[in-house]
Amino acid sequence: MHPPALPPIVVLGDDGPAPESYRPPADRILAGDPVQTVSNRFASADGRFNCGVWSCQPGKWRVIFSENEFCQWLEGVVLVTGDDGQQRRFQAGDAFVMPAGFTGTWEVLEPARKYYAVYE
Repeated sequence: MHPPALPPIVVLGDDGPAPESYRPPADRILAGDPVQTVSNRFASADGRFNCGVWSCQPGKWRVIFSENEFCQWLEGVVLVTGDDGQQRRFQAGDAFVMPAGFTGTWEVLEPARKYYAVYE
C-alpha cells in the first residue's frame, strides 16, 4: 500500500492564474485611481486561508480589515495610516501583518506589488 499523495507545493513566484482587476468601492477612494490586480494562488478547502500576488497603481483609499493579512512587499511604496493617526511606510523588502480590525487608509505612492497571505 502506498502513502496518500501529497498536495502540490504552491510557489508564489511561478506563473499562476491570470490576475483579476478591480478597484476599491468608489465611496472609499480618496485620491487617484487605485486599480488593483489579484492572482490568488492558493485557497484552503474551507476558504478561510488564501495567498497569492497583489498589485496596485497609485491612489489612496479607506481600508477596513476584517481578516488578518501577512504582506511581503516586492515593489513600490505604500503609506499606511491608522484612524489613530499612526503612519508606517513600507517598500520592497518589508514584511508586515495587517491585523483584523485595523481601519484607516492605504496610499500607494509608487506602483506596488506584494505577496499576501490572508486568514479570515
